[in-house]
Amino acid sequence: MKAVRVDEFGPPESLTVQDVARPEPHPGEILIEIEAAGVNFIDVYHRTGLYDSPLPFTPGMEGAGTVAAIGLDVSRFQQGDRVAYALEKGAYAEYAVVPAERAVLVPEGVTLRQAAAVMLQGMTAHYLTHSTYRLQAHEVALIHAAAGGVGSLLVQMAKLRGAHVIGTTSTEEKAQAAGALGADEMILYTEVDFEEAVEEITMGQGVEVVYDGVGQATFSQGLNCLCPRGTMVLFGQASGPVKPIDPQLLKEKGSLYLTRPSLSDYVGTRDALERRASALFDWIESGALTVRIDRMFPLEEATEAHRTIENRKTRGKLLLIP
Repeated sequence: MKAVRVDEFGPPESLTVQDVARPEPHPGEILIEIEAAGVNFIDVYHRTGLYDSPLPFTPGMEGAGTVAAIGLDVSRFQQGDRVAYALEKGAYAEYAVVPAERAVLVPEGVTLRQAAAVMLQGMTAHYLTHSTYRLQAHEVALIHAAAGGVGSLLVQMAKLRGAHVIGTTSTEEKAQAAGALGADEMILYTEVDFEEAVEEITMGQGVEVVYDGVGQATFSQGLNCLCPRGTMVLFGQASGPVKPIDPQLLKEKGSLYLTRPSLSDYVGTRDALERRASALFDWIESGALTVRIDRMFPLEEATEAHRTIENRKTRGKLLLIP
């Protein structure tokens, strides 16, 4: 089968398509014929070595497809089932083996490409808005990169919870896209100082929560946007890692809360995984959640897909299609 491989850590050119043996499922595992694999920043971190991985490896932390084979002791699925999964490396390939406990059935009202687009980023947006900081009606949230893969889903889920959403993005086109999904105000951080804009919008009151997947470029100013006892949710570092801070700073800026959550801790049980995935699929089927797939690339263009996400040129989800 064909798979994208990383033999050495490095730039996007480190991704090469190779012919490799098709894996076979061990006990407790299923073999999935991949229809679509999601492209995420965590894949970039694996490729560059920021998140260490044994070499060589096949990247890709989410995918969707059809069950092609079943290992021993698997009773949850059968051959031919439509499934999706996240948090198991190896999705950039024609086939992937994953633990059965990490996969979920995809309902008929959801396409496999939609499922591949929301397993990692959708569940991330879900736990951020429903668990890490449980948004309440009329609270104000600042969402960075509001037109991106996670951002566009965060905007919608924040609105489903009744929050007032301020989004940031780099272009007018992206601002319009986020606005169409429900963002109440949009700030073009390339044209204005987003900290000053938030102060003006909130009349100096600040926001209850900042959802920051950008990291280094936005973190410090984001703290200044929070109201007293507000919460900074730092869930990514697209612009680079945030430098260490003195906890005393949180006291000085208004007894703030800071958290750096990870999806794996919010879907650590089968119940949590199914609950979050089911919520996403229900919203997609009902039309309450729009899954915006920006671009789809063949496996051979994985390098270009990584360039696109690293340059922050996305307006939704990027997929690889074997």
